[in-house]
Amino acid sequence: QQQLVESVGGLVQAGGSSRLSCAASSFFSSYTWGWFRQAPGKEREFVAAINWSGGTTYATDSVKARFRISRDEYKNTKRLQMDGLAPDDTAVYYCEAAPFGWNPRDATFYDYWGQGTKVTVSS
Repeated sequence: QQQLVESVGGLVQAGGSSRLSCAASSFFSSYTWGWFRQAPGKEREFVAAINWSGGTTYATDSVKARFRISRDEYKNTKRLQMDGLAPDDTAVYYCEAAPFGWNPRDATFYDYWGQGTKVTVSS
């Protein structure tokens, strides 16, 4: 069974940075990748996505000036660099993968999900 494994999130002070990674086998090398998050008491929301080649990225408005998604094909690792973190960014972050197409904001677009990693931003 193919798996996506996120790195540990942790506790960050407001204004600080954190980088999440999502490791996977080469099975996912041509997949579209996305990050979603779910804050306490809220629905899961789209954060950012990157296409199979890395040539196209997309992020939601609330993070696009602060977060950057990238992929390292040599290590089959996808990353989410988060800068300027705020308490509103506190959430469980999920890594996802989709085999084809480009519909990144739609959670049903993705076939594989990681277990989630918690990021807490203190004020």
